[in-house]
Amino acid sequence: MDDFFTLRTVTWEDGAVRMIDQTALPIKLSYVRYTRPDQVASAIKTMVVRGAPAIGVAAAMGLALAAARSRATKLPDFMREMESAAAMLRATRPTAVNLFWGIDRVMKKAGSAPSVRQAKEAVSAEVKAMEEEDIQVNRRLGSNGANLIHDGDTVLTQCNAGALATVGYGTALGVVRAAVEQGKLVRVLVPETRPALQGARLTAFELARDRIACTLISDTAVGHMMSLGRVDCVIVGADRITRDGYVFNKIGTYQEAVLAKRHGIPFYPAAPSSTFDLARIHGNVIIEERGADEVVKIRGKRIAPKGVPVANPAFDMTPPELVTSMITERGLISAPFEENIPRLIS
Repeated sequence: MDDFFTLRTVTWEDGAVRMIDQTALPIKLSYVRYTRPDQVASAIKTMVVRGAPAIGVAAAMGLALAAARSRATKLPDFMREMESAAAMLRATRPTAVNLFWGIDRVMKKAGSAPSVRQAKEAVSAEVKAMEEEDIQVNRRLGSNGANLIHDGDTVLTQCNAGALATVGYGTALGVVRAAVEQGKLVRVLVPETRPALQGARLTAFELARDRIACTLISDTAVGHMMSLGRVDCVIVGADRITRDGYVFNKIGTYQEAVLAKRHGIPFYPAAPSSTFDLARIHGNVIIEERGADEVVKIRGKRIAPKGVPVANPAFDMTPPELVTSMITERGLISAPFEENIPRLIS
């Protein structure tokens, strides 16, 4: 079917950024429109937009807003303004490498232009190209991974690695969508993904909208479901994959990988090439720590005693020995990852 989640998470329209407000889902499907780079930075930080590919494109569009608003007439002055906006956007979230990829791509395009006018035109054209490219990349990724899913399989995922985590179609859910497009019956087990409930709020919303069979479970039910034989494979997204094969993804991914290994279940991260960080090994990645309110409150209602200490890591690290294969738009990557990642992703 061709009508899978045709809503675009983030788009460049008439010199403004329009995005779905993911904090309102699933109660309300609403959009926000931004005309200033600081508004986009705030949206990334507060998870109005989230998901590594989506925030990479959103950050790039934030820079395009800075370019459009600039009144500089000389290129050095223009680039100083762009660098200032880039620094603000880089500071929003530290773990997802796509954020930095998107910013660097736009800055390179701006810096290579011979004039301010041409720089503005080049930046605007680049972010629109990135928007379209994201969907095509995810479709190729989905097609490459779909052959790993058999008719009748149940796929366990984590967080939201669907259309809402990208411009459209999705990474892990893109693989599921591609398998369904092949005519396969696929079911998805959706852990709620505390503390921000991206599984319950976003993944379940997408799958229900696309009429793909899904069952919502608590995060603590993952091992039990595996022990009952109710999981055929695990497909997750990724926020950064280092050159030595370590996968950084939403908190809870590591325990899924450990349990999958215990039960002999294949574990597949699905990520575009922009998520691979060839400049970094696993010991040099910052794990974002978010605020306590996400843990002690649900939808603004307090569920924990006041004053209790809170640790809220947003991501965890899965070592390569727990990974069966990695799914990318360029093909599958298998062990040894330290050799094969740089070979395929360059």
